[in-house]
Amino acid sequence: MEPGQEPNPARRRDSGPLWLHPDDDLAPNRPGETLYGLLERRPAHPARRLARALLGRDGEAVALRRRLAGEQSAGAALDRLTGAGWQVLHSIPLPGAATLPHLAIGPAGVFGCHTVGHRGRPLRIGDPDEDLVRVGARRTEPHLRHCRRGAARAAHALTRGCGFPVPVTPVLICVAAGRIGYGTVPSDVRILRDGDLDRLTRYGAVLTPDRVGVIHGVARDRRTWRAV
Repeated sequence: MEPGQEPNPARRRDSGPLWLHPDDDLAPNRPGETLYGLLERRPAHPARRLARALLGRDGEAVALRRRLAGEQSAGAALDRLTGAGWQVLHSIPLPGAATLPHLAIGPAGVFGCHTVGHRGRPLRIGDPDEDLVRVGARRTEPHLRHCRRGAARAAHALTRGCGFPVPVTPVLICVAAGRIGYGTVPSDVRILRDGDLDRLTRYGAVLTPDRVGVIHGVARDRRTWRAV
């Protein structure tokens, strides 16, 4: 190993028990961990909150709480997979202040999950184009684009860290959504409601338990994600 070069996380996992400094271990992250931080940094004094509401600037806090509720619900559903040979990580920080909300690693493969938290709203996937989700009658959000991009960045980081190809399938989790329709049915993104995430366990077995452990050991290391 060259001077100053960081050891390959997969080699650390294969050569002995994984040890990470607590600052580098992402396993304890809660669903929505980064959103907690954003909310905590908002003005806490009641007078300041009232002022922001009167000025019409409190919509950001409402949107953050909605996203947090969605990630908590999706994260709780994913965590229930861990008894079936799965490992799940939440709120993986990426360069550029981006976050991969959830990463699920199990016998069926590796899944990078993006959460849609528009509770009770009808959704139309791939309308008007394959990167967008229509929320309600008029509003569109680039949820599919974010979902694909997060999975691609995860595949790049994990392949580099593990030393073998690690495909990552993008999953769009629709939390407590109303009716879901389709303009274009995406062939590369799995669309699941938060109550249907156990379907991930039915996609067949492509990873051995040892391989799941190696990928999880690399994925939980914050240093894996520094340049993706």
